[in-house]
Amino acid sequence: MAIRREDLPTYRELMYPTLVAVGSLGGSGTKNEIEDHVVDSLGVTDEMLELVYHDPATGTGSKKSIFLDRLNWALTYCKQTGVLDSPARALYALSGSGREALGLDEEAAREALLELDRQVRKRLRTEALEKKRNATEALSTDNEDDAGPLNEDDSWKEEFLNRLHQVSPEAFEEFTLLLLRSYGMSLERVGGSGDEGIDGIGTAPMSDVLSSTVAVQCKRYEPSTVIGREKVALFQRDAAAKGAERAVMVTLGRYSRAARAAARVTTPTVDLIDGDRLCELALEQEVGVRSLPQVDETWFERFSG
Repeated sequence: MAIRREDLPTYRELMYPTLVAVGSLGGSGTKNEIEDHVVDSLGVTDEMLELVYHDPATGTGSKKSIFLDRLNWALTYCKQTGVLDSPARALYALSGSGREALGLDEEAAREALLELDRQVRKRLRTEALEKKRNATEALSTDNEDDAGPLNEDDSWKEEFLNRLHQVSPEAFEEFTLLLLRSYGMSLERVGGSGDEGIDGIGTAPMSDVLSSTVAVQCKRYEPSTVIGREKVALFQRDAAAKGAERAVMVTLGRYSRAARAAARVTTPTVDLIDGDRLCELALEQEVGVRSLPQVDETWFERFSG
């Protein structure tokens, strides 16, 4: 039977597994590490991950993975409620209250998280009304499990990935090589018949005097696509045949947990750049996307009262 949206856990149901994942990772973890742990612990299938909001019949709706979108929301609310801290972008750590929650039995911990969630949503709605914002659309409880995270506007990422998916495979390769070159890599573009799955080869700086031979592969898949272990292993074989000491695989989608494991345990090791990481790298170098200065209103809250 086909997976439906209703079969997926809500963001509230994902808050506890998210907290458990961070605890299991040693008290801190990156967004990708936490995602992988939750996906593995809940037995989430590729079919579940590939279910998106987009309706092909009407052509409406986002192409975001519904499960990962809700998991992202769960991360955001764990941060908003104070059970997780975020010392750096896409990095999360248990707070004191988070450790206290994990010290409870599962049922009590889930109920505590639900109550914290209710308090945060109430506060945010009040703040939004006071600032005369459109709280009905931004904070609607009618469709709250399908909305984006509050106070963390990553909507540009979906737009950016969809725009990249519209370009030709050759243009995506050019974009990727340009981005990697902006980080100091020296690359020669290869392709066509006999390229053995390698789109670029060259060197990556390890220090001011050392470099490493690196092979690059670009996968312009749908942003909702999950790349499995087989494709990573095949790329490793091709990269090794070219004499590469390291490898970089870039995709608009994401990698399965098995793919990430394969990338680390076999030589050459592969740095996996998924759609979310690709967005961050492009923003940092302003390649295809620009960062605009914005006043951080929350920073000034320390002076209130």
